[in-house]
Amino acid sequence: MPHPPSTGEFLDLGSGWGPIALTLGLLSPEARVTAVEVNERAAELTQANAARLGLHNIDVQHPEAIAADKGFDLIWSNPPIRIGKAALHELLSRWLPTLNPGGQAWLVVAKKLGADSLLPWITDMLEAKAPGQFVTARADSMKGFRVLRIDRH
Repeated sequence: MPHPPSTGEFLDLGSGWGPIALTLGLLSPEARVTAVEVNERAAELTQANAARLGLHNIDVQHPEAIAADKGFDLIWSNPPIRIGKAALHELLSRWLPTLNPGGQAWLVVAKKLGADSLLPWITDMLEAKAPGQFVTARADSMKGFRVLRIDRH
């Protein structure tokens, strides 16, 4: 994945203990990073890790606490595939369309967990929600993982 922009509204979707949010916070200290996590213990770990690193640009939130109209310039995620297909589709349907115009999403998904079938589903879902506004692609493949890229015009 490319280096993130220096500023903007960033989203780590399914932050877990925070490795992606913390990386974004360190690489782009002028950006606002929202770490979305439903697991309370994981959210607490993300918050504690951010504090330990002195990062004040990371906001850890439960998904329901974020306004439905909030937009993001960058989404980085290793989506929680193991929550099941229906829940994963619901999650991605909620968050990928929040990309602002000019924004990008980068998803890292294990091939063995369905990365190759996920990309066409994302493409179709975004086209149905916002025709002609998104371009999707497999940006890279290595060590059993796919890097999926979503751009919003």
